[in-house]
Amino acid sequence: MPEQAIRSSKLKFKGEKIKKKRKRDVEDDDNDNLGAGSSKRRIKTDDKDPETWVLPNDINEIRGPTFITHPSDPSPISVNFNSTTSRIVIQSLDKEKVEDGDDVLKLVDRIPTDVAQVWVTTRVSGSPTINLRTGVGEGKFLSSDAHGLVSADRDARGPQEEWTPVVLPDGMVAFMNVYEKYLSVDEVAGGSLQLRADSEDVGFAERFWVKIQYKYQKEANEEEKKRKDGQTGLPKINETSSNQLFQTWGAGRIVVSHDDKKELKRARKEGRLAEAMLDRRSKLKSDRFC
Repeated sequence: MPEQAIRSSKLKFKGEKIKKKRKRDVEDDDNDNLGAGSSKRRIKTDDKDPETWVLPNDINEIRGPTFITHPSDPSPISVNFNSTTSRIVIQSLDKEKVEDGDDVLKLVDRIPTDVAQVWVTTRVSGSPTINLRTGVGEGKFLSSDAHGLVSADRDARGPQEEWTPVVLPDGMVAFMNVYEKYLSVDEVAGGSLQLRADSEDVGFAERFWVKIQYKYQKEANEEEKKRKDGQTGLPKINETSSNQLFQTWGAGRIVVSHDDKKELKRARKEGRLAEAMLDRRSKLKSDRFC
């Protein structure tokens, strides 16, 4: 008995045209490969390690774990905190060399190697100022008094613990305190270095390299984008949700006004939408806040 050919179980309709398969040309394959490569590159960019240390482009990006260094001569330094003595420490950074080469690693390319080198930056709500808290120990705040003395021994934050970062054109950052004086690296007797905050202008001693983690930079950019989108677009007219929030009718009922909505659209253009919706709710005689 001859073997019968296996028939396809795919459902077909009478008169349906059969699509013929064709082999792609070599050029199409090459183009597809190029497209796949570019797609992979885009994915690779999006999948950047969130804990990668990057330079901030804007003051709003300075948040979260922060690494602060200064290009002092003859050796660059980092601003550290010693949790044992509860004091700020100016640590000299060794001149690390790049792997497989004799070039010295640039200061801007350095990343923290010890938790004592990391500060935690928090933003003051509704203000361009920030607070710098130690990443080790009990979480003390960096502060400066009216005489320019800098310390990190405060458990609570107040005006003296607030700093206004200024991103300079070359990417470096200056920190201004509440007295409008700048944080600087000062050389004292014996050649040792310390932090002070009594400089009137920004010079070499007042310029710091600041690095943050990529995930906080991305977070700041997303917040800025949402803020701009909210400002450019007109607010939505959602009378149902508004009445559900401010009115009560019992049994989950929602009552809206039957008046023409042209007045609401006109009020939205004039920037008084909330006032117009309040007037409409007041006519329903069931607004708890009228």
